[in-house]
Amino acid sequence: MIPSERTAVPVADPAFRATTGAVILGLGTALPAEVVTNEEIAAITGVDPAWIIKRTGIRERRRSAPGDHLHDLAAVAARAALADARVDAADLDLILVATCSSDEIIPHTAPLLANELGAVNAGALDVGAACSGWVSALALAAAMLESGRAERVLVVGAEMLARHIDYSDRKTAAIFGDGAGAVLVGARSGAATGVGPTLLGADGSLGPLLYAERGDGLIRMDGPEVFRHAVARMSESALGACAQAGVDIHDLDLLVFHQANARILQSLVERLDLSPERVLATIDEHGNTSAASIPLALGTARDRGLLAPGHRVLLAAFGAGFTWAATVVTWGDADAS
Repeated sequence: MIPSERTAVPVADPAFRATTGAVILGLGTALPAEVVTNEEIAAITGVDPAWIIKRTGIRERRRSAPGDHLHDLAAVAARAALADARVDAADLDLILVATCSSDEIIPHTAPLLANELGAVNAGALDVGAACSGWVSALALAAAMLESGRAERVLVVGAEMLARHIDYSDRKTAAIFGDGAGAVLVGARSGAATGVGPTLLGADGSLGPLLYAERGDGLIRMDGPEVFRHAVARMSESALGACAQAGVDIHDLDLLVFHQANARILQSLVERLDLSPERVLATIDEHGNTSAASIPLALGTARDRGLLAPGHRVLLAAFGAGFTWAATVVTWGDADAS
């Protein structure tokens, strides 16, 4: 049973005016070269490729090669984001890597990435909140910038989930893929727009519905229950984030939900009475890339001409834990030439 939706949404005190805002300065993405088709998954699981599309909306996903390292995939996206922002890695103050698929228990991915980039002046840490990890990390970055504790923060979502798939489990074998996405977030004095307030939530009592044990590391999921909770919580948090930002959800230029399942996206469209053309869908080509999902989707949106400076964009995610996160951002840097 899904708990009743929260009705009280905390809204920022109107008397408070931040003197410094957090704005997105650059974006980069990375995908492994190998494309895994539904036909390949179907041959292993014994299902019809059309069944996979009908149940998930996924047509293909990417898979890293044996021996590949997560921080190397993350570095490709990170370098692209830094180049997009025209910022050198040595000028970073902090690197946050959202992931649930680090190569080792320790060390974590962020310090390895910092070393790979030459970010010699940056702190580095991982953020673990599964599929909502990247939006959560973006909120932490914004708080660091708004408080004056940092000026430039790299926020990366990177996953190699293919190595955590049980290909004998038809319920999960077709869902997950590998990829990485990153943004460079910077402080802007007097910025009225940028990364808005972020609504974060969690319910650990539901953790057993989606998990991977330390022993075999394989993902297990109660799909129908996860589906119901994902729709409920992303609907709730999307509306809450809009309330915090003082905007109507129907006035947004683009809505980017975690790309978990095409039927979840369709349910969100129906539940929130949204225009389908404003709800981004990339699940068909990436699969579920967990913490990398939303930054990868933003890269696709930009490539499709759907993301431009000044656009107001909802970012909302739901993941194992359970955790959820949502915010409204105004895309781009108004001070950029």
